[in-house]
Amino acid sequence: MNRKHFLTVFSTTIVSLFLVLGLNLATPESTQARTNLLVSAAASLKEVMEEIKPLYQKTANVNLTYNFGASGALLQQIEQGAPADIFIAAAARQMNTLEQNGALLSGTRANLANNRLAIVVSNRTRGITSISSLRNPEIKRIAIGEPRSVPAGHYAEQVFQKLNILNEVKPKFVYANNVRQVLAAVESGNVDAGLVYITDAKISNNVRTAVIVSDTYHSQIVYPMAVLKRSKNAAAARAFVKYLSSGEARGILRKYGFIVPK
Repeated sequence: MNRKHFLTVFSTTIVSLFLVLGLNLATPESTQARTNLLVSAAASLKEVMEEIKPLYQKTANVNLTYNFGASGALLQQIEQGAPADIFIAAAARQMNTLEQNGALLSGTRANLANNRLAIVVSNRTRGITSISSLRNPEIKRIAIGEPRSVPAGHYAEQVFQKLNILNEVKPKFVYANNVRQVLAAVESGNVDAGLVYITDAKISNNVRTAVIVSDTYHSQIVYPMAVLKRSKNAAAARAFVKYLSSGEARGILRKYGFIVPK
């Protein structure tokens, strides 16, 4: 057997052996470990972010993990050193705190979307046709997010203050740890009404929107996002934040009722 023929047979044998054993002949680049990104995001974004996850992971070499909760609680976790690469809040004030403390990666802060506030009731409840209807004696319990940590609760409190009825309705308040707990309280019938985002109302078949609150009664509902300076995967985090402003991501946000630029 000449040398050339020997090398051909040898190479073929080696390749066949790899195939039989199921060994990966991919290049080092294709076998590179996937980057892990942890995103701390407002609870009201849950469905949107879960739908985005598999779409993004198909095109980017990352694993996305989410930590959903009230924006104030997420802020506290981050301030106490909990790991996170990206923060998406449901109000500007939590993001402002991190920015003022120098915790954000410069140039990464952007607004993801806007939202509207709504009064929701169970499908059985009647008689609530305006914000002032919540003053009626038959309305005993109103669920809102805890204003200090839940942006939806803070916006709700602003509404009642603007209408000068806060002191009148405050004894009826049932406080929740995040906006989804408010929604659950209304769904279960444990309260007569609750204040959530219109996007929360849209995902439930067990509540109806009684009133869409005018945005003149509260500060702008905005979802700021940014990469945290402590992120060990800053490049991948930047890329994901950029993707969230893409046409594909905005289409999903719009599908769930969020307000985004066209």
